Amino acid sequence: MSANPSAEVNAILKSEGVPELYKESVSKPQAVLDQSLVRSVAWNAAVSWATQIVGWLVSLEVMRLLTPRDFGIAALAVILMPFLGQIAGLGIPRAIVALPDFTENQLAQLSAINLTMGSVCFLLGLAIAKPFAAFFRTPPLAALVVVCSVGVLLSAATGVPRALLTKERRFRFLSTLGVSTLLLGSATVLILAFLGFGYWALILGNMTSAVISHAVILCVRPFKLAWPRLNCVREPLRFGWHLSISTLAFNAYERLDNFVAARVLGESALGLYGNAWNLANTPLEQVASMVTVVVPSYLAVVRDDVALLRRYLYGLTEVISMAAFPACIGLALVARECVPLILGHKWDGMVAALQVLSYYAAFRSIVAVLPKVLTAVGNSGYVMRNDLLALAILPFAFYVGSYRGITGIAWGWVVAYPLVVLPLYKKTFASIGAGIADYVRALRPALTGTIVMIPAVELVKVCVDPSWRLLYRVLLEVAIGALVYIGAVFLFQRQRAVLVIQLVAKSLSGRSPRADLATL
Repeated sequence: MSANPSAEVNAILKSEGVPELYKESVSKPQAVLDQSLVRSVAWNAAVSWATQIVGWLVSLEVMRLLTPRDFGIAALAVILMPFLGQIAGLGIPRAIVALPDFTENQLAQLSAINLTMGSVCFLLGLAIAKPFAAFFRTPPLAALVVVCSVGVLLSAATGVPRALLTKERRFRFLSTLGVSTLLLGSATVLILAFLGFGYWALILGNMTSAVISHAVILCVRPFKLAWPRLNCVREPLRFGWHLSISTLAFNAYERLDNFVAARVLGESALGLYGNAWNLANTPLEQVASMVTVVVPSYLAVVRDDVALLRRYLYGLTEVISMAAFPACIGLALVARECVPLILGHKWDGMVAALQVLSYYAAFRSIVAVLPKVLTAVGNSGYVMRNDLLALAILPFAFYVGSYRGITGIAWGWVVAYPLVVLPLYKKTFASIGAGIADYVRALRPALTGTIVMIPAVELVKVCVDPSWRLLYRVLLEVAIGALVYIGAVFLFQRQRAVLVIQLVAKSLSGRSPRADLATL
């Protein structure tokens, strides 16, 4: 813990609005921090999942209105934006969250650097728009890239303010803002798709929500500018540089599968693959959002306490796996029936890729915490090198897999990703003294329920009369899968399941839970 843990905890309590009952435990900073972390995670997850359900419904309707080619062109338009965004940000927002307090003058200097780099990257986006469109032999791409580049400039302007809101742990505000803008953007996409805007509906809808989000953040947390002096901001720039290189490598290997699909297989294949990826990783996106927004600020507080870091790793892994495993693997089990039922037969070509990516996403969900733990203990350089390793390995796997179509690209993730993750596990466990047996113990409830759920759903498919309406068969498979998963968890891992549910439920309600992360 820091030199003054009580002050850290008091700041968390104040920012989270923790009830008076919690304040009695300030003399026990670890317990209070556990409760605050779980409450923040639970609130963020509950809001994200509730909103995502609406987002799913809108997305499914938009997929019925648009074609795979529309989605492919829109995916190509944004494929470069994460790279430009990271170059513009230089990792400064994440450095602000992870490092100790900054002076107002330092923040003003960092804001000036972000805004300058954002302007440079915006101009770079304008310059490469036409050559990029020519490379993919898709002339409409040029205008789309220009519009998307505006988002890079806006993100750079709000980088420091958003980071400060995160550092201040104003997660309810950020969650509410995210919900509001997502709903507005989804509604805009749906209306424009209905009106026949095609791929422009996807771009303009997302840009609408982004512009409003950035405007609100600037109103709530305005920033100042100051002339940068290297001696004042050298440490956050060095720290941010490691994170920025790591994220650039991450974004590169995350999107090179799309690049290969578009270049080798064409726009329609990219549309199929891209939506298979999006559907398979939707549960993972909520986990990633939680890990990115909520967890780093808490890990930064306890970065010197390896025992507490171990408990957070085990506890978060258990909660994440219990939610993500059944969602991801359940989607794989019912994909062949759900895709034609919900989206129509024009999307049948993505079923096999969706099944493969769903199993991959289940595994990847529990990996999301590892880089955050390593960054908290000062190993951001190792995270950067690991992402560069992934950048060297995964593109080759995607290219080889592309000879088997989009399903082969999906298998590229399954085959190559473990080679990247194993060193990450080894370094994380060594850094905080974590044990394999304890980690597997944290995964046991989710693994138990999932292992029992898979044959149960497959048995339903065999036993149900094929003459039944497809809707009824899908509903029965989902219901049986959910009931069997829950039943297996409570039958074989009852005590741990009750602890997790009690912890999340009481944290959401604002009451002090009898369990905390230490008991998981």
